[in-house]
Amino acid sequence: MGNEGEGNRVEELSFGFALRVVKLCRFLEKEKKEYVLSRQLLRSGTAIGALVREAQQAESRADFIHKLSIALKEANETEY
Repeated sequence: MGNEGEGNRVEELSFGFALRVVKLCRFLEKEKKEYVLSRQLLRSGTAIGALVREAQQAESRADFIHKLSIALKEANETEY
């Protein structure tokens, strides 16, 4: 649905972000013994890339926009 070149860049960035989130969560669990917040951070931070990838296979323009809107919500939750 989206432009292949742009989609790949967004996918690359969201994947790299997910890797950084995983590393942060490992640190929080190991060093700080923080499990509840790190689990939520892991869920929302890795969902972004999954939704971006899903959007690339959208069935319509509206579906594409909807999936990216959900990815944005996950990004906002991760930032919070």
